[in-house]
Amino acid sequence: MTLDRFRHVAERALDPFVDAARTVGLSPDGVSVIAFLLAVAAGGVYAVAAGRPLLYLVGAILVFLNGWLDLVDGALARELNVASSAGDLLDHVLDRYADLIIIVGLAAGVGQWALGIVAVTGVLMTSYLGTQAQAVGLDRVYGGALGRADRLALVGIVTGVAAFVRPVGLGLNPVGWLLVVFAVVGHITAFQRFYHAMQTLG
Repeated sequence: MTLDRFRHVAERALDPFVDAARTVGLSPDGVSVIAFLLAVAAGGVYAVAAGRPLLYLVGAILVFLNGWLDLVDGALARELNVASSAGDLLDHVLDRYADLIIIVGLAAGVGQWALGIVAVTGVLMTSYLGTQAQAVGLDRVYGGALGRADRLALVGIVTGVAAFVRPVGLGLNPVGWLLVVFAVVGHITAFQRFYHAMQTLG
């Protein structure tokens, strides 16, 4: 299951936001930078959310805005006919840093550094294998159990719930269990993408 396959559906709702970006003179790169700054803000909020659970709700809103603008930048580039390899590179670099900052913030907020490390490596390997497939001549791979759209949706939903729910099992609150999911399913997704690429190349 991955929400990335439904990306084209979400893009149908982007027109008002693309028009707004054009009106205020934002470039696609500018939108990418704003999306990244929202992710930085989310990571910072998550890192200090311990004891102040309503901050998780603030973080959830920031993450959803980050994910939405991550769609807007590409749509704006296509609308302005300025899509480029440089813009694509910037977008992917900022996305990877955004992923790191959000997960590190989540881990810091619940004090689960070991889970955070495993979750970060799973997320990075998933993204790496998606683009490495393209580097060896295949199409970019978005499939697998947990793509970036899925991760952002889960972060937004789970941290929104965490604003109102206390620890539910084994001493972990919903954010702790979210890190468990990223740690396990992230590596499963990376393996799925690796296997798909090897099968295609073979």
